[in-house]
This record gives sequence, structure tokens and C-alpha cells, in this order.
Amino acid sequence: MEKVKLKEEYIKLGQALKAVHFAASGVEAKMVILDGAVKVNGEVCLQRGKKLYDGDVVEFEGKSIKIEK
Repeated sequence: MEKVKLKEEYIKLGQALKAVHFAASGVEAKMVILDGAVKVNGEVCLQRGKKLYDGDVVEFEGKSIKIEK
């Protein structure tokens, strides 16, 4: 499981995908999110700007990201 350390109170979903190289660009992140390929805390999320907070878990293509403070 990849981990993303928060520098602020939250990170947006598209930024988190780019931070761990699950997406090469913002456009790619937007496409995989809108395709329904990304889950946040077990539920499909279609919002690229969804705010992720400490403890949230993102899943994409069998890989996971944990958001940590």
C-alpha cells in the first residue's frame, strides 16, 4: 500500500493519484476517475476534486493509497 503524507488538511483525489504515479497527469487522473475505476473508502468515486483526509483509502487497479497526516 502506497502512503501519501498530508501537508495540508486534505489532498484532492486527482492530486493523490499523481503523487503516487497512479496517473501521469491531471488529464489521465480525470479520465480514470470519470471511468469509475477509482474507489474511495470502498465506494466508486467520480469526483476528481474529492477531498481526502487522514485515514482515507483510495483503490485503483488493485493498488491502494492510504492518506496519512
